[in-house]
Amino acid sequence: MDAAGVFGIHAPLLEIVYRSAVIYVAVVVGMRLTGNRQLGQMTPFDLVLILLIANAVQNAMVGSDVTILGGVVAAGTLLVMNRIVSWVVERVPRLRGALEGHTVLLLNDGRLLEDQIRRAGLSDDLVLQAIREHGFDTAADVRMAVLEIDGTISIVPINAQTVRTRHRVRAIRPGGN
Repeated sequence: MDAAGVFGIHAPLLEIVYRSAVIYVAVVVGMRLTGNRQLGQMTPFDLVLILLIANAVQNAMVGSDVTILGGVVAAGTLLVMNRIVSWVVERVPRLRGALEGHTVLLLNDGRLLEDQIRRAGLSDDLVLQAIREHGFDTAADVRMAVLEIDGTISIVPINAQTVRTRHRVRAIRPGGN
């Protein structure tokens, strides 16, 4: 294959942009609907899934175009889509919850919340491991364990001092919207 064939383009650029944008949205929505964990809680199976999805959607993004330019256009589109979604999520709180998820209470006053743990796609053993990693022997030593939206598990000790603050949230107005 000559340089023109490698660097040239075999499909219309806008078609590659459109295909890549549609695949980006479809994969993001699919990952959210299946409830997959965040990066901090990924298992080897989650990583394999992501790699296989990437391979499966490659042809859907670039079609018959196997040129360097076609790949660069597809990658650039994915980067731009990611930036647009991040920008929108920062400005539209309802979308933030839908796309990034919410915190999940996993343990309350030393008791594992089985339903919440299962709904988050975790196991009791994983929560107990997080408790030990934070330096506590048992769940009884913990007031609260919370799965954060970034995939980490925060632990609040049973003897932690409660600090009450007054913080006005401007996004919430009394009486609704």
